[in-house]
Amino acid sequence: MSDITNSALDRLGHFLARRLQRESSGYQPYTPSDPEILHRTLQPGDILLVEGDRRVSAAIKYLTQSTWSHSALFVGDALPEPADGGERPRLIEVNLGEGCVAVPLSKYRTYNTRICRPSGLTPDDRNAIITFMMERLGLKYDMRNILDLMRYFLPTPPVPVRWRRRLIALGSGDPTRAICSSLIAQAFQSVAYPILPKVAHVPGQASAESTYSRQEILQIRHHSLFTPRDFDLSPYFQIVKPTLVFGFDYKSLQWAEKEAEARLHAGEEAG
Repeated sequence: MSDITNSALDRLGHFLARRLQRESSGYQPYTPSDPEILHRTLQPGDILLVEGDRRVSAAIKYLTQSTWSHSALFVGDALPEPADGGERPRLIEVNLGEGCVAVPLSKYRTYNTRICRPSGLTPDDRNAIITFMMERLGLKYDMRNILDLMRYFLPTPPVPVRWRRRLIALGSGDPTRAICSSLIAQAFQSVAYPILPKVAHVPGQASAESTYSRQEILQIRHHSLFTPRDFDLSPYFQIVKPTLVFGFDYKSLQWAEKEAEARLHAGEEAG
């Protein structure tokens, strides 16, 4: 392919990526994340799932039938503080149009998030996973993979459910880096840490029971087919909720209805 054609495809790819990264209208988080609480709760090796508000996020959520459209790996203090004195980057993620980058926790201050923690991960394997991701910082997504971009302009493509995961991997044949979870899945696979259960039933081990689940898991052999939802559904990742980690006392909650009732009673007694 000529340099002129490559250049034209590259420009078109960047144009499509900018369009897909535009914010969707009407996004309202139910429980936005507090970066300080996230920092206290997260441990190196944890995966932070994010409910994104970009146009590409809507397509990913539909194709995966999930709330979560993005994932990032928490690396703790493994990365240095910025020379300009800015906030320390503690997440490594893959973004459309940017590639593999490091970002601070405050980036997701206004988003719904979920923490997925790999259970029983050894310190050596945890370090290996973090090193794997750090070594890939700066990895770029090839904007000439136009098919990889065009599919996200169809937020509700008319395809059967069983084909939707395959649609995520549609494209150039290279492992797609438009889906952030692909690189994270590759990092965990590098230390042989499981994400989804085995298809074959083994006594005492988790296995897929339904026909649909078994068929879908059989398809997932390459890391490019993993999605953010898989870490949420995985029986090997613990769901960690910051509001519960440091103690939760429902008796301490202030309910508007009770406060209004108390003021009403106080007014009646004063009268």
